[in-house]
Amino acid sequence: MTKPTTSQRFSSFAALGEAIGHTENPRSVAARKAWATRRANAKKDSETPAQLTPADDSTDPVAAEIGEIAGELVANDAFDQAFGEVGALSVLAPGGECQQLDMPEPVDAQWDCHAIVTTIFDLFRDTRLEESAAPIAWGIVNSFHYEAQKLEREEDRLCRELGELARISDPSEIHAVEVEDLQLRAQTKMEQRAAIECMRDYAAECFRTQTGRPWSAARGSTVSSVTSASQISAVDFLKARADDRREKRNPTGPLVVFSGGQEWHDFEMLYDRLDQIKERIPAMTLCTTAQRKGCDAIAAAWAASRGVPLVAFVPQTARYGNRAGFVRNEQLVGLRPVEAIVCQGSGLQSNLLTKLKEAAVPTHAFRIDAQAPMPAPKHKAFA
Repeated sequence: MTKPTTSQRFSSFAALGEAIGHTENPRSVAARKAWATRRANAKKDSETPAQLTPADDSTDPVAAEIGEIAGELVANDAFDQAFGEVGALSVLAPGGECQQLDMPEPVDAQWDCHAIVTTIFDLFRDTRLEESAAPIAWGIVNSFHYEAQKLEREEDRLCRELGELARISDPSEIHAVEVEDLQLRAQTKMEQRAAIECMRDYAAECFRTQTGRPWSAARGSTVSSVTSASQISAVDFLKARADDRREKRNPTGPLVVFSGGQEWHDFEMLYDRLDQIKERIPAMTLCTTAQRKGCDAIAAAWAASRGVPLVAFVPQTARYGNRAGFVRNEQLVGLRPVEAIVCQGSGLQSNLLTKLKEAAVPTHAFRIDAQAPMPAPKHKAFA
C-alpha cells in the first residue's frame, strides 16, 4: 500500500510536509506566521527580535502556541545576522543595476531549511525507501556546501579585481563609479555566501539530529562566517575582509590538538569532551590530523556546529614520503597547544601521544574499547 499523493504544486518543503501530514498542524502554522509578522513589525519600529515576548493570552490558542514556539524561532541568531544584516542595495551581475532586493526572512529561512532536510526523512520513514533518506539528506547539505564554495571563489575573484582597481590613481568619475560598482558586487557576493553557509551549517545540524551522526563535507573547508553589511571604502573593505579571512585561516586563539583513528562511532563521547574544553577555552582553535573519516571527521563536524576555527594539518607526503605523518606530529607539538585529545588508532596516534606527553601538554587519551556500544542505525550507513 502506498501513501496518498497529490498533483498540487508546492512552493516550499514545509507546504509539502503539511500536505502529507508530517509537519505542524494548522494552529502551529498560524502561530508561526503570527510570530513572523510580529518580528517584521518590530523591525520597522526598531525593536530587536530579542525584545519580543509572546502575547500573554491564555484564551487565545494561537497566542498560546506562539508562546511555545517563540523560543525556538529566535534561538538561532546566526540567521538574523546572515539574512537580516545586509546592505540596502545589491548588484547581482556584471553591468547590472543596483537593486533593493531583500533577503528571505530569517525565521522563514531557518524554518524551511529545517523542513528541506527533515521532510525527506518524514516522507520515507517506515517505507521501503527509508534507507535512501540519509544519502539524499547528505546530498542536500552537500549542495549548500558546494554552492557556498562556488560563491566564495566568485567573491575572491571580485575582491582581487577590486584591489587592482583601488591601487590605480585615477581621479575620474568613471573610475570612481567602476570601483563603487565592483565593491557593491563583492559585498553582495559576501552576503550571498554568508547566507548559504548559514543554511549549510543549520542543515548539517538537522542531518545529525535525524541520523544520529554528524555530517562532514566530501571535500573542502567548512569555515563559515557572518559578514557586516556596512558600506565602506574599497581599501577599508578589502582590509577588513583580509583581516577576517586571515583570522579564519591562521587563527590566533589557543590551539587544541585532536587526532584519532579512522574507525570510530561514539561521536557523543568526543563531542562531550570537546564541549568541556571549549567551555574552559572559549576562543580555542582546533587542529586536526585531517583524516576524512573517523575521529578527525567527527572533530571537524563538531567544530562546524560550534563555530570553532579548524586547521587541518595534512601530511606532506610528496616532500617527506613515509615520514610525513611523523613530521606532521612534530609540527603539531611545535605549535605549543594548550590541550590535546588523542584517540586510539594507528602508530601515528601513539607517536603523537608520546610527543605530547614529553612536551607536558595536558592530553586526554581515549581507548577504542571505551566507546559506548554502537547503536542500531536509524538509516543505512553510506559512503
